[in-house]
Amino acid sequence: MPDLASDLMPLSTPRFITITGASENNLKDVTLRIPKGRLTVFTGVSGSGKSSVVFDTIAVESQRQLNETFTWFVRNRLPKYERPHAEALEDLSPAIVVDQRPIGGHSRSTVGTMTDIYSVMRVLFSRHGTPSAGPATAYSFNDPSGMCPECDGLGRTVRPDWDRILDPGRSLADGAVRFPPFAAGTWQGQAYTNSTDLDPHKPVGDFTAAEREFLLRGRPGSKVTVNGSGGTWTTDYEGLATRFERLYLKRDLSAMSQKTRDLVREYLVEGACPACDGARLNAAALATRINGLGIADCTRMQITDLITALAHIDDPVAGPIARAAVTALERIDAIGLGYLSLDRETATLSGGEGQRLKTVRHLGSSLTGMTYIFDEPSVGLHPRDVGRLGDLLLRLREKGNTVLVVEHDPDVIALADHVVDMGPAAGADGGRVVFEGTPAGLAGSGTVTGRCLRRRTTLKEKVRPARGGLWVKGADRHNLRDVTVEFPTGVLTVVTGVAGSGKSTLVREFTAAHADAVVVDQSSIGISGRSTPATYLGIMDTVRKIFARGTGAEAGLFSFNSAGACGTCEGRGIIYTDLAFMDPVTTTCHDCEGRRFKDEVLRLTVDGNSIADVLAMTADQALEAFQDEGVRRRLRALRDVGLTYLTLGQPLSTLSGGERQRIKLATRLHRTGAVYVLDEPTTGLHMSDVEGLLGLLDRLVDAGNTVVVVEHNLDVVAHADRIIDLGPDGGRDGGRVIFEGTPRELLEVRDSFTSAHLRRATA
Repeated sequence: MPDLASDLMPLSTPRFITITGASENNLKDVTLRIPKGRLTVFTGVSGSGKSSVVFDTIAVESQRQLNETFTWFVRNRLPKYERPHAEALEDLSPAIVVDQRPIGGHSRSTVGTMTDIYSVMRVLFSRHGTPSAGPATAYSFNDPSGMCPECDGLGRTVRPDWDRILDPGRSLADGAVRFPPFAAGTWQGQAYTNSTDLDPHKPVGDFTAAEREFLLRGRPGSKVTVNGSGGTWTTDYEGLATRFERLYLKRDLSAMSQKTRDLVREYLVEGACPACDGARLNAAALATRINGLGIADCTRMQITDLITALAHIDDPVAGPIARAAVTALERIDAIGLGYLSLDRETATLSGGEGQRLKTVRHLGSSLTGMTYIFDEPSVGLHPRDVGRLGDLLLRLREKGNTVLVVEHDPDVIALADHVVDMGPAAGADGGRVVFEGTPAGLAGSGTVTGRCLRRRTTLKEKVRPARGGLWVKGADRHNLRDVTVEFPTGVLTVVTGVAGSGKSTLVREFTAAHADAVVVDQSSIGISGRSTPATYLGIMDTVRKIFARGTGAEAGLFSFNSAGACGTCEGRGIIYTDLAFMDPVTTTCHDCEGRRFKDEVLRLTVDGNSIADVLAMTADQALEAFQDEGVRRRLRALRDVGLTYLTLGQPLSTLSGGERQRIKLATRLHRTGAVYVLDEPTTGLHMSDVEGLLGLLDRLVDAGNTVVVVEHNLDVVAHADRIIDLGPDGGRDGGRVIFEGTPRELLEVRDSFTSAHLRRATA
């Protein structure tokens, strides 16, 4: 028999992903060879073209070609990817993208449902729990067979706040009902003051239980006479609670006027559902036990404790199910999230927690030869936790995968086998490869990134004195432990601590106590092909009016979303053609040549510029062109956040994560004497951009504002006037204020992870 092995020719495995002539977005004919089976980090200032290479070119082409392997029927139902602008992309492998898009944040999404571990728990209780409630769906709070009938599986109910609606010291005739639509004197209020079953002059607080029940719920057959514009009539008595629920709780609030919605919300209180005590499930599901624990007990446990509880299950049927859950839970613990519980709503997770949870599902995969693509995975991570992230990335690489990371964090850059630095600047001044090589080579280079890597963190020596203080007292939400702390006014305060230590919760309590605070959080801005910096900043109305005055035309003509839009492309500037199962095609509109407007609008000019010329201006150019102070103030805000290279008409959908964060910040910079609360404002920022952010924070404080920042970036921490450090760790091991003081005083603290990393950074 022939030796088949000797007849096989050795096959050479491609060692590189090769990109030739990429010109997506601002890329300038980029050609790259990216080593396969290695960890490659892409660096560069915000807007330099990192995402254009990694996501808009490599990831899109990989997913597009993978989709081509399916049948036409399947491809017609898959997401459509247009071929990237590049001469060639060779030796790609299937790509798995872990981006910065927020995880599902609706009220039915929890850590357990997101990671699919709750599905395993449902099977476990349906097969092994006693008494059984039925199949796995009987333990689902998203299924009618398992959800609590009182709260529909939400765990919370919104109820009338009777302490606010009724004044127990007053009688019905004297205004005991404080909800204005039902107040004494209104025709609805007469139902209570005119009732022969109630004494209108008796204080409500002195009502017997039967009288109060009648006031709230009435009694079948009871009548009441009321007066209105149509005369006098007798009608069925409707209890105060029954009427309130019918008119305001059993109707869609969005169908009411904003004024009515705001009024009703003042008289509502939200709390744990009294029927299920917040567990979301019905009585049958909650009654099932395994080793004395119900499914709600398990989901409320800290993950590290749940691992221990499930490890004791050794039943022949239930054991394998429990082990599957334990394996998944151990992956979460391994990336530093063991302090979470499965019932934690995903909407309450920080950006870093969400990013790591999205990664967990890939850790147990046996696939090799894949390309994993991460968009700034260090976002929201304390320097202590960045080390755990690095271990995760290296484990993926060691399985034989290619790992591509867009990142600014020096500790992640240091782990790379290969670094690609984009630049030299942003926007039109970027889009080129300015360095390729090792992290050490990058640190020694003359690029902006290289210079920043060589720079050491310096402590602020002279801190500002506080002008006063704003307090949070007795905060005990989530893992906070009766925290009372003062936030000084007139200074820059940075709240620090490892993930899960309680930073975001404390700051939410602060903003709840001081409702007039200007909050700039990490929620995404509205992005579409029709939203631009000009529309988002709110200057387009003024620009249209300027053109209307200068040309005598209607202002609506100067909107590409209205009368002035090119009829062919409907103001988009491009024609998008969906070719069903084939690749879609986007072409520049041949009628307006991508300028979005009708010819007759483009012929109208002010100071020699058409409306399309204005939208093509950068913020810097527009500052020189406009004299209107309102427009200039908003453009200066764009300059303050380092985005003067953006054109006024650039679609927001083309901006990077860091650019979107900063443009949102730019819209809030217009108050004096305010309290600003910023949630991780360095998200998406290059190290050089952080310097500009610090200058902006200083200007805000020097203008008379109070600034509170939740942040991990050590340059920001070192620049604070006051630091509030929470910890010492996450989950139940956190929730305490372990330090309050200046950056230099923090260096002397020995039980703080923040202190340890600040000492290292400033050494």
